Parts: sequence; C-alpha cells; structure tokens
Amino acid sequence: MPARTKNNSRRKFIQHTALAASGFFIVPRYVLGKGYTAPSDKLNIAGIGVGGKAEVNLPYAFNKGSDNIVALCDVDDRQAVNGRKRWPKAPYYKDFRQMLEKESKNIDAVIITTPDHMHFVQAMAALQSGKHVYCEKPLTHDIYEARMLTRAAAKYKVVTQMGNQGSSGDDTRLIETWVQDGIIGDVHTVHVWTNRPTWPQGVPAPTGKHSVPKELDWELWLGTAPSREYNPAYLPAIWRGWVDFGTGSLGDMGCHFIDVPYRALKLGYPVAVETSVGSVYTGFFEEAIYTDSYPPSAKTHIQFPARENMPAVEMVWYALLNCFPMKKWANTTAGSFLKAQRGRSWPGSLAVTQRCCPPEK
Repeated sequence: MPARTKNNSRRKFIQHTALAASGFFIVPRYVLGKGYTAPSDKLNIAGIGVGGKAEVNLPYAFNKGSDNIVALCDVDDRQAVNGRKRWPKAPYYKDFRQMLEKESKNIDAVIITTPDHMHFVQAMAALQSGKHVYCEKPLTHDIYEARMLTRAAAKYKVVTQMGNQGSSGDDTRLIETWVQDGIIGDVHTVHVWTNRPTWPQGVPAPTGKHSVPKELDWELWLGTAPSREYNPAYLPAIWRGWVDFGTGSLGDMGCHFIDVPYRALKLGYPVAVETSVGSVYTGFFEEAIYTDSYPPSAKTHIQFPARENMPAVEMVWYALLNCFPMKKWANTTAGSFLKAQRGRSWPGSLAVTQRCCPPEK
C-alpha cells in the first residue's frame, strides 16, 4: 500500500462577508396574473456538484422553472457538461468557496451532491453564509461532523434537509402509523439489507502513475482527504468504497432503509454494536486486510434499549444480499423487515412498497 500522509487537518475555507444592503422592489403575484410566479417567490439555488445524482437533484429543484438555478460548481468539467448545457446562464466554478463568496448575494439555497468526505466543509460554509442547505446522504463522513452541522443549522436558523428521498413520502408515514398505533404489536427485531457494495471493496490501494485528466482539478477533488497521487480507481462514483472518501454500503444505503424503522420505533443511540465482515484471501489460507477500503460484506447487530412504551429492539444490518438469510423476503435489492408479536411490516425498496402480514407467513 502507498504511504499515507499524517496530515488529516481540515482545509480552511473562506469566511464569507455579510450580504450588502441593497434596494429592491417586489412585484406582487396578482400583478402578473394567474399562472405566473413572481420573481420574489422563486428560490435561487446553487449546485455544488453537477454530475451523477445532481442530474436528478437539480432538475427536481428547478421544477420546470418554478425556481432558479443561479450557480454551478464542480471540480470535474466532465461531470458538469449536462448541467452547464441546461442552465447556460448560471456562472460556473470549480471551487465552492469562490462560488459562495462571489455569488452570495444571488443565492438563497445550496444543493450539495459530492463525495461524502466533502459534505461537511461544503455544508458548513453554506450555513455560515446563511444559505438553506439540501445535502445528499450520508450527511457527513463521520459522526462528529454530523453533530457540528446539527449545531450550525440551529445557530444560523436556516432550512436544512438530507437527501433521504424515500422518507419525504407518505409511505414512510404509513409504516410509522402501523407501528406506533400497535397494529403489528411490539416490534422486537428489525432486519435491514442491501445488495451493495456494487463497487470494489476489500481491495488494496491502487498503484501506478496516471496523468490527471485536464478537466479535473485533483487537489480540489481531494479536498479534506489525505494527499495522494491521482488514480482512476477513485472516481467517479467508486469513491464510495474507499475509507478516506466514502462510507461504504452503510452510509450509501443505510441512510435510506434504516431511517424507516428508526423513525417508526423512535430509536435513539444504541447500547451495543457487534459486526462481522467478509474475508479476503490472496492465496491458499492467506487472508489479506486492506485498511484503505471497506470490507466486501458485513453483518452488524445493533442493540437499542426500551423507549417510552416500546420494548428493546435488535436491528441486524446486512451489507450484500448473500449475507441475508430470509430469502423469501429479499426479492428486492434493498429493504427493511420489522418483526413483531402480531405481525410483520415490510417497507420495500426506498419505502415505496409496504406489506403487513400475520407472523406465521
């Protein structure tokens, strides 16, 4: 494995000045007539990260023109091609700090769709600039960062949301109602599974010399991560499997499927966690441990204490479907399964399919 730098300090980002006072005139909606949206009623949205999942997030936010996309930022011009074509008038930046500084007066909210390791510094910079923030899941790269963002959101009094799309719908509320109204009885066990990783994990750090693509600013892509040579094994998308950049299957899909039972069962912090991971062999009985990437599979038991009038719960997380023992329920690539005294509830993929059945089935 290549040597890793000890310099893990967070890079300093630019402090932002307060908005300059300026005169303006708001046109009332009724003046424009029926079917028109007053400019003052539109959100001005900036995108940090323009490719990948941002090609879903930004068009949804734009919503056929009900709101404005006023600035774009991506460290890789290749990822930004479609977004720049769609909103050609939006100023384009590679450094999010420069965008927030230069476009601050034009931005109401920021959508962050970047690798996990950059979520914290980008979201914190936006919050400190007084911007509302929608940040893709997982919210941060580690627990401490999440706590700091939670405090910042309260301090700066802005609207925030994590990109947990399934939990924005009515189906999640349906599961909460079933559980909290006692329809299936006391839930004692929860199984949550995913077919991921669907990218390399349990692999050694890449080696070899590679030229940095001219469209990519490699140093900006590394951001807060330890310095290293560019390698195409890190991006795009496959950064999820590398410890310095992503959060593996748990951060990628656990945010979706653990969230449903977490809300329904009013779970808080666990009291115990135990995990076992898949092994990697490089030869006959020659086990390898690669600390730069996450294990190829995992099974994790999480114990939660009793809450209010609800009993203690064991949650079992399965990263990779071949770890999941309940094959007749695993006909989706991911989901969660709640076992209770009088029945079972199965929130399907992204909580858009539910089943409630008696315990014998």
